[in-house]
Amino acid sequence: MMTRTLSSALVTVLVVANLSCRNAGDIHAGSTLSVTVVDTSEGHTSARVKLIDTEGHAAPLPEEAVAVMYGMWDHADGYGYQPDSSFYVDGYFELDLPDGTYYLEITKGNEFVEIRDTLRVDGAVERQYRLERWIDTASMGWYSADDHIHIRRSPREDPLLHVWTSAEDIRVGNMLRMGDFWATYYAQYAFGADGVYEQDGYLLLSGQEDPRTPELGHVIGLGASEFIRFPNRYYLYDLVFDGLRASGGLGGYAHQAETFHGYRGLTLDGLREKVDLVEIVQFCAPGGPLITEHYYHLLDLGFPLTATAGSDFPWCGKPHDGSAEIPVHEQARIGNARFYAYLGDDGLTYANWMDAVRAGRTFATSGPVLLLEVDGRKPGAAIDLPESGPVTIEATARGHAAGIPLASIEIVAHGTVIASASADDPDQSTERLRIRTSLEVEEGVWIAARATAGSMQVAHTTPVYVTVDGGGFHNRAALNRLLDRSETYLADVDSVSSEPHHGVGEHAWRYRDGLMERVEAAREVLDHLREAH
Repeated sequence: MMTRTLSSALVTVLVVANLSCRNAGDIHAGSTLSVTVVDTSEGHTSARVKLIDTEGHAAPLPEEAVAVMYGMWDHADGYGYQPDSSFYVDGYFELDLPDGTYYLEITKGNEFVEIRDTLRVDGAVERQYRLERWIDTASMGWYSADDHIHIRRSPREDPLLHVWTSAEDIRVGNMLRMGDFWATYYAQYAFGADGVYEQDGYLLLSGQEDPRTPELGHVIGLGASEFIRFPNRYYLYDLVFDGLRASGGLGGYAHQAETFHGYRGLTLDGLREKVDLVEIVQFCAPGGPLITEHYYHLLDLGFPLTATAGSDFPWCGKPHDGSAEIPVHEQARIGNARFYAYLGDDGLTYANWMDAVRAGRTFATSGPVLLLEVDGRKPGAAIDLPESGPVTIEATARGHAAGIPLASIEIVAHGTVIASASADDPDQSTERLRIRTSLEVEEGVWIAARATAGSMQVAHTTPVYVTVDGGGFHNRAALNRLLDRSETYLADVDSVSSEPHHGVGEHAWRYRDGLMERVEAAREVLDHLREAH
């Protein structure tokens, strides 16, 4: 494990070139603006800053902006500016500006109150801003993570990337090496414990998004001690899933298993119990950020899956105004989708975090904080009742009236809403929604919570899995329909691998024999489920 400190001297000499901002004009110096950002302890803190003039032009990049190369397909699309022309600083910046009026925004992720100010710059102007938390999840044992960040990383970039992720209050930033049929991108210098960088209670880890195909979807791997890739057996995803687990990691499907036909791969591998997690909150797929159709499909078949979330930076972003007019990659932002893992009093370490994610103690979110307990057990827990009887369910959503105004909270069992509340109900508010209810469990069931808030702000927990006398938690009422859908997806795999395709990225046909062996194994699972239930 590597531990380093980013000195203020290093920050002040960072190169200030801009490769992404298209708004900055030729601005001649006239006055000086000096800005200090502190937190509630009055110490300097990293933050994201956006400064524009009255015509919407971005101010020049200050020397103190913390710059790291980034871009789609590992290209040099950006450096000091973020896609929306904001930039990261480590507590301080100074700029020479022409006299005039400027609009300033300072943010630090979901748990801090956003600062907005209108400044009249005329001469030497000094300002100090204090970022205040509306909630401190780490003090509650919950630690934020972005499971999907694509930035090339060497030890030299670690202190700089720490500023980026801490400025978004991402406690665990997972930097993913990405691959396709031909090559890999976004190199990481080490994996597992050797690739961990720790500073000030924040971690950077290495992971992977590979394999990635248009026929079977994209695999995400977290925490393994090595990069797992089989270039000559590329479409046989289970080899990667097995390798990830053997290397101490976890594997699952990115993009809600929605895009790139990920539901086919999820079904093929999930039925054979190869999959640990699904990234259910993200801004890449149309209809997002929360898409649960394929997640619920596997849960209802009785397979536990942990809910995670990630930004897919620099590819995907939340539209600023709720519209889709601006391309999502121009609004990409680290941490716009994130998940929280419960570590309790153990504190944040690489090992503790991996244990928590492996146990499924998570909720995924683009805003609200969402807590669930069933009979006092947190998400990911398995409860086996000796006989049918009631369980007590408590769920609480937390938000902020200005930034994350809560709208609704729901308890779902087998995907069906069994209890709900809204901010308009008595004793509820836009800052706290709470449900306490009970459910009579006659046969196994998975129980989860979900919440909505402002524009595109959603949250969903990993379920608690309740069984009766050692049985399963599958959805018996929907089983035949789900099995038929599963067979449809397996038939799709059969079809897309049946003959050569002319698409430049479509190579499933090259692996038909291996894929059909796996399809038949998955069909045997479907037959067993039909016979058993």
